[in-house]
Amino acid sequence: MTQFKKFNIIVGWIVFAISTLVYFLTVEPTASWWDCGEYIATAYKLQVGHPPGAPFFQMIGRFFTLFAFGDVSKVALMINIMSALSSSFTILFLFWTITYLAKKIALQNGEMTDGKMFAIFGSGVVGALAYTFSDSFWFSAVEGEVYAMSSLFTAVVFWAMLRWENEADDKHSNRWILLIAYLMGLSIGVHLLNLLAIPAISFVYYFKKYKPTRNGIILTGIISIVMLGIIMNGIIPWIVKLSSIFELTFVNSFGLPFNTGTAFYFILLIGLIIWGLRYTRKKQKVIINTLILSFTFILIGYSSFFMIIIRSSANPGDWPILHGQYYNAPTVDLADGNPLYVKDVKKGKYVITDDRKGTIPVYDPRFTTIFPRMWSSQKPGHIDMYKKYGKVKGIPIEVESNDGTEIRMKPTFGENLRFFFTYQLGHMYFRYLMWNFSGRQNDIESQGEIEHGNWITGFNWFDENILGLGPQDNLPDSMKNPANNKFYMLPFILGLIGLFYHLNTRKKDTLIV
Repeated sequence: MTQFKKFNIIVGWIVFAISTLVYFLTVEPTASWWDCGEYIATAYKLQVGHPPGAPFFQMIGRFFTLFAFGDVSKVALMINIMSALSSSFTILFLFWTITYLAKKIALQNGEMTDGKMFAIFGSGVVGALAYTFSDSFWFSAVEGEVYAMSSLFTAVVFWAMLRWENEADDKHSNRWILLIAYLMGLSIGVHLLNLLAIPAISFVYYFKKYKPTRNGIILTGIISIVMLGIIMNGIIPWIVKLSSIFELTFVNSFGLPFNTGTAFYFILLIGLIIWGLRYTRKKQKVIINTLILSFTFILIGYSSFFMIIIRSSANPGDWPILHGQYYNAPTVDLADGNPLYVKDVKKGKYVITDDRKGTIPVYDPRFTTIFPRMWSSQKPGHIDMYKKYGKVKGIPIEVESNDGTEIRMKPTFGENLRFFFTYQLGHMYFRYLMWNFSGRQNDIESQGEIEHGNWITGFNWFDENILGLGPQDNLPDSMKNPANNKFYMLPFILGLIGLFYHLNTRKKDTLIV
């Protein structure tokens, strides 16, 4: 074992120990706000949570509850400790990722020296501990939510891809690809957020196997998005949906016993996989063989969903992403939805309990747009927020109503984009980002008020005049909050320095990160 590798392992575990100690000392002793209570309860009894479910999280959570040794008052604590450990392992793999990338930069200009080694480990420690103590990550690390374990999967998947890059020319390097596929499948049983690592993984593969060109980079980006779409909209829903189609056909049309169609479907699926593997191995189609194996390992990981019934009796809902209606679009027609079936043992078939006819609204095409951001009319508060952040004035359009005709103000596409940038990117993303890298006013839920939940810098003039938050000093006791943090933008500046230095030394790795 080289000196660098030995110290890399030792320092990594020291950073892990620090983060574990911090999270254990600050862990939530019971259920905290939002979905934590549901996740704790469903994990403890292996029950069904809200769609689409988090079965792998629940099974691992159930294992941790065993360490409560029958004391139900400690169940929540055990699951919160699971999140703490998931987060500290995330920090461990983040440290190893940083040192790997830093080592590539250091070795561009000669051999490893003690000075370079110190700089590499220093960058790893600073980066990993900065993330350890960041506002949002620390918050999720000490409560029973899925985001801690989700972060762990993302960290391990990216680290595994870097290990593949390091061994890409070895004949056994594809084992890392299969590990990644399996972890991706497991991560679906925690949170779909982990699938967003696919574009980064695709670029690691491209930069290692091909000479980079502008068209190649664009094509890789497109392929990665297609792969993401195939998993999100193909594998995840259709593996289960095809099973239901086979089952309905075999039982209702062919008169066969219950579960015959499901059994036939999975036997057929396994048979096709085995045939594909044998054929591609015989013909030495290495890439196709690896793709089939990766698909298989994704399915093995995804099989955690067998623990719960998904998408058959529970509808997780739908919302427009690329094209759809504005919040005030009039309904001009009603389309039919997919009927709901239940098993009728006496009849020996599945019968329709709800034909779902006329359940899907069809909207006036004049009130539809590409990339709709302001679409929800479920709550009056949603519409108020659209109008507030989008500064909606609209354009008048005459529509039919029960009382004749009326004028509705259709939002413009510019107002649609204004809401996207000011609320979805500004309020819901950039504000969270700056909480971690600049400072936080307080932890009071905000709907845009100047005294609630904004990001700050700690520089009074900037906060008062540029951010428009008013004076932040000499506040009355009623406005003082323990969540107030002033980082004076030092983490943000440090991050920018690292970004531009990385960009200047290794442009390809910067794009991946």
